[in-house]
Amino acid sequence: MSASATTDPSKRGNASPAASRLAMWPRTLRPGNHVTVLRGGHEAFPAMLEAMAAAEKSICLETYILEADAVGERFADVMCARAEAGVAVRLIYDAIGCLGLPQSYLQRLRRAGVEVLEYHPILPWKERFVLSRRDHRKILVIDDETAFTGGINISRHYVPETQGGAGWHDVHCRVCGPVVLDLSRLFRRVWVREGGTPYGSPPWPSSDRARGESATADTAAPGRSLARVLSNRKYRKRWAIRRAYLHAINRAERTISLMNAYFLPDRGICWALRRAVARGVRTRVIVPEVSDVPAVAYAAQHLYGGLLRDGVEILCWPDRMMHAKTAVIDGVWTSIGSYNLDNVSLLYNLEVALEVLDAQLGAAVDQQFEIDAARCRPLSIDTWEKRSKTDKAISWVFYNLRRWL
Repeated sequence: MSASATTDPSKRGNASPAASRLAMWPRTLRPGNHVTVLRGGHEAFPAMLEAMAAAEKSICLETYILEADAVGERFADVMCARAEAGVAVRLIYDAIGCLGLPQSYLQRLRRAGVEVLEYHPILPWKERFVLSRRDHRKILVIDDETAFTGGINISRHYVPETQGGAGWHDVHCRVCGPVVLDLSRLFRRVWVREGGTPYGSPPWPSSDRARGESATADTAAPGRSLARVLSNRKYRKRWAIRRAYLHAINRAERTISLMNAYFLPDRGICWALRRAVARGVRTRVIVPEVSDVPAVAYAAQHLYGGLLRDGVEILCWPDRMMHAKTAVIDGVWTSIGSYNLDNVSLLYNLEVALEVLDAQLGAAVDQQFEIDAARCRPLSIDTWEKRSKTDKAISWVFYNLRRWL
């Protein structure tokens, strides 16, 4: 059955069997969304820039890394042009992620009328300053009608090498439908809380206003996907994305396919993957062969032996950095976002993930996973256990520092 085949989406908690099985809170899934997967900067950046150039009311951009390279300049050009045309343009950037961003770049934006907010500036004397609390989200919302989210920062790293970039592999998505307003609200909460000039809250879908529920959407919504925005802004919700992953993994019946740039899962996730294999679920994880954060890679390698022995397939991406954070389970449940399966995402960073229930989208993501998996180098337990004692010792040391990785 299609993931969006609800008999009556206006009824509270009424979702498809797939949603009821794989989604942790089926009634909070909004029907009527259209999700398009964008692979790499060569697909994501043109789509984002085109949508921004067509903005008539507002542009809200939240990113961890923004570089003043060729890609960053293209985004600046569009933001300045729309701000000068009277569009409300707001930018949130992370202080650590944008440590090398020149002030001249930001001054140009401000002169054009772009409102700019630095998330957690490096001011140790400031009350409640915490260096480790970073904004790792990637959110772009245009006119409260179209949104983009995923793992791609604003940088030439994500442009193919043939086009002058670094060729990093990552996944983003374009979203239309009711969950766009949820992403818009996430942006506004950070904006207001961190001292940005307040502005009007995005509207709620008409059906939400009528019934005070969050499980429904406007009848004019543009797509077929059930979707939900997951975030970890509030302390009591820091585990929301992890719980959604864990719930779907525990209910998988056929396949679990993960791509994660910094795969350093806690014991609960590891045991869930092992149990899935024991149930007969084919469980595969694509990780980078060479990581841009070697400490995390070494720590993760400490886990590989146990996972391989228990039947989890670990595939190493052989090309330039694999930066994606995606999951597809049973070809129905899909997650795309900024969330890494590590302690930094779980305990410290602001993160966002889009949870989607749609068999058509899931099949497309599954198909692409197979293409990517065919390019990877599979690890075997025999060769893995023959690593040098030095490598094993380094992995053990970094694994014991995993809380900060």
